[in-house]
Amino acid sequence: MAEVDQQVAYERDATNPDLITLTNVRNFDWRTDEDATEHWETRTIDLSKLSGVDVTNSYWMGPLIAHTLVSFRFEDDRPLAFSFEIRKENGESFSALAGFFRRYELSLIAAEERDIIYTRSNARGEQVYLFPISNLQQHEVRSLFESYLTAMDELNTKPAWYNTLTSNCTNIIFYMARIVSGDRLPWDYRIWVSGWLPNYLYDVGMLDAAPEKQNQPWSMDTWYERTHINPKSMGFNNLHSIANSREFSRQIRQDIPIPLLADSQASAEAQAKSAAQASH
Repeated sequence: MAEVDQQVAYERDATNPDLITLTNVRNFDWRTDEDATEHWETRTIDLSKLSGVDVTNSYWMGPLIAHTLVSFRFEDDRPLAFSFEIRKENGESFSALAGFFRRYELSLIAAEERDIIYTRSNARGEQVYLFPISNLQQHEVRSLFESYLTAMDELNTKPAWYNTLTSNCTNIIFYMARIVSGDRLPWDYRIWVSGWLPNYLYDVGMLDAAPEKQNQPWSMDTWYERTHINPKSMGFNNLHSIANSREFSRQIRQDIPIPLLADSQASAEAQAKSAAQASH
């Protein structure tokens, strides 16, 4: 199918290893869930400008099952989203049962959020929630991004099968993240019940416990209420432009606390303390 017929690949700049140029970044113009204008683009990102990670869950068949995407934020650029998906052929539809039996090839898609989130929230009418991950350090975010580059290399060298239980959109991300964060992400049954992944992140302290420096932390119900993308993206004018990509990413993050990386936060607090002492 058109949305998965290209494989993302990358090259690292020979003189600056922070600069990564990705080819076949998807940026479709979706009108309906089956009608889109195709755009496969080249985009260069700077790993030294990574500023955070967001996890997006998209629900289409009740609270237990969701598709999980990961977006990387940058200090001076729009986010870039990654999604492990099945590489469906024309006319083929997804079956969780068939996913146990080497029916679907695994695909990694890199995309603009204006494409890969909009198509779920607006074109398909799925219920979509975006959760910014807190208490991460810059080197952890970079390592997670590097693990996606490794996945690109592996899938482009040797195709792999999607598996409903062991190699799906959620637990592959968990395996990668656990390499980065180790025991901070303990094993939990909710890794396989993808719809409950946000609750797991909340329980292990990866969602900000006191957003906006409030006295009371948000409950999980409040997180779901505030991070619901659909009301924020309703009626969005999805014209193809960099400005619109930036605006969509900004709009879906309204009313959500966006945490600094832990080392950036410490640096900002140290600078503020130094400035306060100097003023006295």
